[in-house]
Amino acid sequence: MATPVRCAILTKALGAVATLALASLSVSIAVAADSPVQPVFTPVQPQTFAAQKGLSNAWADFDLDGDLDLAVSFVSGEIRLYRNEKGVFTNVGPALGLPTKSGNARSLAWGDYDGDGFPDLYVGTSDRPIPTRNLLFHNNAGAHFTEVAEKVGVAVVGATTRQVNWIDYDADGDLDLFVTQRQTPNVMLRNNGGIFTNVTVEAGLYDPRRTVAACWYDFDRDGDLDVFIGNQEGDKDGFFVNDNGKFHDSARELGLEQGNRSLEEGTTGCSLGDYDNDGQFELLVAGYGDNVLYRYDGRHLVNIASQVGLTLNEHQVGSSWGDFDMDGRIDFYVTGFRVDQPHARDHLYRNSPTGFVDVLPDLIRNDDADHGVQWADFDGDGDPDLALVNGYDADGHHPLFRNDTSHPETVGLSIRALDAKGLSTRSGAEIRVLDRAGRILGSRIMNSSGGYGAQNDIPVLFAVPQGRPVDIVVTYLTRAGRIEKIVRNVNPAQFRGRSLDVRSN
Repeated sequence: MATPVRCAILTKALGAVATLALASLSVSIAVAADSPVQPVFTPVQPQTFAAQKGLSNAWADFDLDGDLDLAVSFVSGEIRLYRNEKGVFTNVGPALGLPTKSGNARSLAWGDYDGDGFPDLYVGTSDRPIPTRNLLFHNNAGAHFTEVAEKVGVAVVGATTRQVNWIDYDADGDLDLFVTQRQTPNVMLRNNGGIFTNVTVEAGLYDPRRTVAACWYDFDRDGDLDVFIGNQEGDKDGFFVNDNGKFHDSARELGLEQGNRSLEEGTTGCSLGDYDNDGQFELLVAGYGDNVLYRYDGRHLVNIASQVGLTLNEHQVGSSWGDFDMDGRIDFYVTGFRVDQPHARDHLYRNSPTGFVDVLPDLIRNDDADHGVQWADFDGDGDPDLALVNGYDADGHHPLFRNDTSHPETVGLSIRALDAKGLSTRSGAEIRVLDRAGRILGSRIMNSSGGYGAQNDIPVLFAVPQGRPVDIVVTYLTRAGRIEKIVRNVNPAQFRGRSLDVRSN
């Protein structure tokens, strides 16, 4: 069925390309008819992914061989890197120079900081009472990793790191680094030709609150990246609006005052998704206490969770959006954690026309997560597969599940937004797919936060109707504002098993 949307909202979302969507005075958003199918997942190499006490996971094609590889961090500080060779995974971390032991590895973020075309891996650590530092592994053309954090200025000595983001906050063309800290102030590191400078105070991002989550996106559509900051132990969340590289915490003005949180309450993770295909991104915030879904109404961020069937008040941690049933409505998975409760409940929320419905199958409930969660199409078959990490249950693992859910009416289309050199440096770029009538089939953000303390470097995946061409609209964030590039009349069948790469001008 089609759901009406106000023209003004869509015009603001799409800017100059609104003519694609406003072919007539009324605009509709394309969604699939509701014909729910049962989720079907199959464990992949259970013995390979059996190790315990994992924390974070993140995907990237580190060797540029065309398929996605998986990094997993552990309490011990080990970093496993599972090379994907046509769907078969092998841990190559030790052979390629990644640690088998170091400081408690809480977070992982892939990003090509030096612009050589190969994604590098940042590892956020947190050990107490013995101070530790973070690690940056430079990717040497997929053949080896070299630790360079101190050399390039990103070690963050005394780290208590959680979420890490590679983002170009100043729109100068390279990836800067934002590091959240659980016990010390957050850190903003500006990239100057591969060497980093601490600009936290200068940029207006100094924040001593106990931060574990950060989501970067252009929420006010002025052409630069803003950031939601999720805080723990009773600290209120922040929302720093970017004004030409200078930030101001606008949480109060945006309506994010959360009242008096107790020390047991706080945010643990955030992720972004366009759940209703209206071209706007909603902000999903998981935590200890109320879990919320924020929508921007032009003045405030309004919690719409109860309106869409989300009434969680549990200990949730990481979340990740993915259209597992490929019906055109993006779903999400959220992990649960309690120290005293093994297998605290996870949720797989299917996005239905009447709201979100938990459809977590028993197979996954019995081998679930408590921290890391990621969706990625590792086998290139056009639907998102599920990677989980369970760090604290005695019988917890870091399982990988292949998605075998049926979707005969749709196919997958993977898209990457690249810079003019063909490099993956455009974190926060927005990608929308429209049918030939101008109706939005889905919206995604490149290399956004999600899971637990993680950032992937992977294409975004859309469900599109079988046998029908589509138009692609990519919105780049530049010093000149929001710049859109349109690719018309794309045949999704031509990109089965590979991504459509769109370069900026």
